[in-house]
Amino acid sequence: MRRPRGEPGSRAPRPTEGAICAGPGESWSPSPNSMLRVLLSAQASSARLSGLLLLPPVQPYCLGPSKWGDRPPGGGSHVGPVQGLQRLLEQARSPGELLRWLGQNPTKVHAHHYLVALRRLGQLLGSQPRPPPVEQATLQDLSQLIIRNCPSFDIHTIHVCLHLAVLLGFPSDGPLVRALEQERRCRLHSKPPPSPQPVLHGGQRLEAALSCPRFLRHPQQHLIRSLAEARPEELTPQVMVLLAQHLARHRLREPQLLEAIAHFLVVQEAQLNSKVVQKLVLPFGRLNYLPLEEQFMPCLERILAREAGVAPLATVNILMSLCQLRCLPFRALRFVFSPGTPHALIMRRYLSLLDTAVELELPGYRGPRLPRRQQVPIFPQPLITDRARCKYSHKDIVAEGLRQLLGEEKYRQDLTVPPGYCTDFLLCVSSSGAVLPVRTQDPFLPYPPRSCPHATQDPAQRVVLTLRERWHFCRDGRVLLGSRALRERHLGLMGYQLLPLPFEELESQRGLPQLKSYLRQKLQALGLRWGPEGG
Repeated sequence: MRRPRGEPGSRAPRPTEGAICAGPGESWSPSPNSMLRVLLSAQASSARLSGLLLLPPVQPYCLGPSKWGDRPPGGGSHVGPVQGLQRLLEQARSPGELLRWLGQNPTKVHAHHYLVALRRLGQLLGSQPRPPPVEQATLQDLSQLIIRNCPSFDIHTIHVCLHLAVLLGFPSDGPLVRALEQERRCRLHSKPPPSPQPVLHGGQRLEAALSCPRFLRHPQQHLIRSLAEARPEELTPQVMVLLAQHLARHRLREPQLLEAIAHFLVVQEAQLNSKVVQKLVLPFGRLNYLPLEEQFMPCLERILAREAGVAPLATVNILMSLCQLRCLPFRALRFVFSPGTPHALIMRRYLSLLDTAVELELPGYRGPRLPRRQQVPIFPQPLITDRARCKYSHKDIVAEGLRQLLGEEKYRQDLTVPPGYCTDFLLCVSSSGAVLPVRTQDPFLPYPPRSCPHATQDPAQRVVLTLRERWHFCRDGRVLLGSRALRERHLGLMGYQLLPLPFEELESQRGLPQLKSYLRQKLQALGLRWGPEGG
């Protein structure tokens, strides 16, 4: 299933393939007891959903906490991709959002997550006086996902999914219940011995490696070996797209593999359309890696010129990656800002980011711009990865340290500043270095920035304390992800003074007293004063 996207920090959504909630040779049309009618009827769904809400929360213990994802040095608690996805499903605000999380994380989805999704669907539809609107296509797609993956479920998961499906009102003769019931019956008979695994070589080995969960933690050498053994004709666009998505998803900044993707893109330029190219260039922007391949940028500019009018969404996706690399081509920008460009909300958000990059980083650009009336906040709230890992973030303890050190009135947390960047902590500082109460100052700097900032009537500085958590970096822990680097670069160009707080330094503080001492040293190093002596 293609990978839909819906929020900045990821990419723009791509069209999904049509999915029909039916088995082979079947079609499903709404019947009197169809999903929508049962869910939205006044009394029938009420009893079913009440029973569903009484089920205990699904626990991820069966997965084994150390099997997936990264473990912080020294052991201890962590959140891996499996647990992070469960939290996103549990916090989903609509059935469509449930479907999006399941669809865009294929390598992280396990049988356990479908139980979480079905239970959350029941909560959404039963815990509010007026349930959110549900499109039949969304329920069909969710059903199709479960039908497609239920052969891999164990007997316990099949039983629970079947129970949840009945409580939610899926028809007993419908494809979902029938598929689950068929799998349940199959489990009653012994399985035949597994057939011998075929011997894979070259590109087949690479594709198999990318699809295997055991390569999630330390896959680089396996991938490099598979790539080295592949013959040129085996490196198909499908294989290279899988490789690019794998590197981007797991934050693997592996130069040999990235250079191989760049070389493939240059060699195969004539055979690639922009919908494939957008996937191939994704890891370069996300991993903040500009390849050494000399023809990389000229090749992309030719593809953009050729394909921009055919696939505007793919064009914007490519430009988003190049924006993170500070390599925006003027010619392609003139197209995406033209009046004929589609301006759905997600497109307007990304176009607003591109327009901000033009304003701050391309003073020589004289082409069309995004009209002011169509601009929207870029990142109006903390990014998805931060919300999913909030339990493991240092934000709360840093906030408490600032509260005890400065007082609540002298900083703002999670403030979104124009043109739409969410800041971790913001301070207003006088020209003498005194930290001022935020309520007495305008915390926002003007945007677009004034050409002569010294002429302004407001002498106060704005200092932004920005957390650099472990997941804000590529897997090696040394290079910021492209979206993070872009955010910090733009805030600096707008006039905000940045004070980074790296995760290595935050993790070395033992308790709140040490953290307060650390923050005091950081602020004093900037010449800041507070308390009775600081005003």
